[in-house]
Amino acid sequence: MNRRLVVFFLSLACVFVSCSKEHFDYPKKFFSSWNSCEALTALQEYVEDVTNPFSLNYIKEEDRIVTFDMDGTFVGELYPTYFEYNLLEYRVLNDESYKDKAPADVKEAAQNIRDFVRNGKKLPDHFDMIHANAAAKAYAGMSVAEFDAYVKAYAAKPANGFIGMTYGQSFYRPMLEVFDYLSANGFTFYVVSGSDRFICRALVDAIGIDPRRVIGMDVRLKSSSQGSEPGVDYTLASDEDLIRTDELIIKNLKTNKVLQIVQEIGKVPVLSFGNSGGDSAMHNYCLSNELKSAAFMLIADDEARDHANRQKALSLGEQWREAGYHVISMRDDFKTIYGYGVQKVDFSFQ
Repeated sequence: MNRRLVVFFLSLACVFVSCSKEHFDYPKKFFSSWNSCEALTALQEYVEDVTNPFSLNYIKEEDRIVTFDMDGTFVGELYPTYFEYNLLEYRVLNDESYKDKAPADVKEAAQNIRDFVRNGKKLPDHFDMIHANAAAKAYAGMSVAEFDAYVKAYAAKPANGFIGMTYGQSFYRPMLEVFDYLSANGFTFYVVSGSDRFICRALVDAIGIDPRRVIGMDVRLKSSSQGSEPGVDYTLASDEDLIRTDELIIKNLKTNKVLQIVQEIGKVPVLSFGNSGGDSAMHNYCLSNELKSAAFMLIADDEARDHANRQKALSLGEQWREAGYHVISMRDDFKTIYGYGVQKVDFSFQ
């Protein structure tokens, strides 16, 4: 055989061996916090299929769009409730600089949260909207930068119900590995949360998520010197701040998540990750894609390492499977949730 041909085939063999080894090493490289499980296998098989240029299901990189809910999907929400609920309770009932200024309806919403987390009292119906409107008022007048600093200062406090973790460190380690894996395979992911957009941005800044890829609840902003003049008539000066108003624009839940995805991303996702019924509309929109798609629901079924209700979680898991979603079990699928130095303890209320 011609020497050049021998060299060519030997080089080609080395390429195939190298590719095979990299493919085999994916679980070790990206998923050290995962146990072998059905959901992880489904994700890997999906990614391998749609990134294979010879597959009939191949998806171009520009169309590899992924949406992630935040609270309960890759950030803790059981300490003892959502971060933004805890923050509002603190702002209204504990923050000496504000608590005497809070309007009556804002105080009532904060007290509802306190009664819920401390005494188990049921939250009022439609509390998501009650909270959203109360939060808009509670932070009105803060500049965008001031609010970012306020959120990060609270996030630096120890997470209630845990030792070895602040609120700002309460990321699910296995889900961060999913971010890394998808990024390495040419996917672009967006955070699509029911929480305030600027709260989400402040929290995910620690893990390097671009603020342009964060979608959440929104309040109207205005210039610090604008007064009541409409923005279409007002010209911002270079020395002005942008401040939050008390006007809620949208609570980003259920179908509103889909509307925001359409408005801000402009493409139907091919992968979607969530943990509650508030994410089902986003999942269903993803599954409507003509390209191959998949949706994943995480269930909080680990009562040993998190403040979970396993019976409720398992019931939800069956519901999600029937809806056509893959189910991720925190108890069975995660080797660690928050990291090996974090320990669950009883809640503390002062």
